Amino acid sequence: MTVLSHSAQRLSRAGRAPLRWLTGWGRIIFFGASVLVLAMTPSSYGRATREALMRHIYVDTAPILPWFTTLAALLTLVITRIVVVTALSYGLSQYALEMVIRVLVLELIPLTAAMFVALRCTIPNGAALAEMRRLGRFDELARRGVDPVVTLVLPRAMAGIFATLTLAALSCVVALVLAYLAVYGWTSAGLAGYTRVFGHVFDPSVALIFALKTLFFSFAVSIIPMASGLYDVEGDGSRESAALQGLVRMFAVLLLLEAASLTGNYY
Repeated sequence: MTVLSHSAQRLSRAGRAPLRWLTGWGRIIFFGASVLVLAMTPSSYGRATREALMRHIYVDTAPILPWFTTLAALLTLVITRIVVVTALSYGLSQYALEMVIRVLVLELIPLTAAMFVALRCTIPNGAALAEMRRLGRFDELARRGVDPVVTLVLPRAMAGIFATLTLAALSCVVALVLAYLAVYGWTSAGLAGYTRVFGHVFDPSVALIFALKTLFFSFAVSIIPMASGLYDVEGDGSRESAALQGLVRMFAVLLLLEAASLTGNYY
């Protein structure tokens, strides 16, 4: 009888798992739509929200910007050297720069920037929101007539989006400049050819896909950890549970976006 009871309980939990999964994603989508609506509403930006937004933008961007830019520069130099030497050995030097631009600027740097911001800023922020919710900070603000989503969540989400876009944009520029210098050196002789290769890679459709991918990356790494912190329906409400769920869900969305980008660029 005990064995049957345990089996029934396991089946019941297994049957509820898809419902919990759908509920979690439904709340994330609803939360993301709510944050976007609040972000486009001028009345959301009261004095307290503006101050919190400026503070989070600085804290989430300034400390990691030099480190990530340095990492992107080193990555560019190493990959450019490897690709150029390999292409020369096979007599394919005319394709070396195009490959560097496609690998670094189109694929690696936006994804790395998103993951860097997520691990450094947005996942800890989501876990902090889960802790504040658990300690009653949200209820306290609501009793005082203050919307906790506008005051606590919106500045963190907007700062995560800003940090991802800033890191990706600046690092792509640095990568393009260093790739040129690594191949042509300190001369303008190769500028015309380099510009032609860049234009060939970034045709209108690829440029659009690149911009949309980077934008959706920034949304994913900002919205999903925040939503996991606020609506931890599958865990125990702790910081660790919220951080883990935010990481798993965010990583799945990033993989889907990257797969869609590769499909659009190369098929």
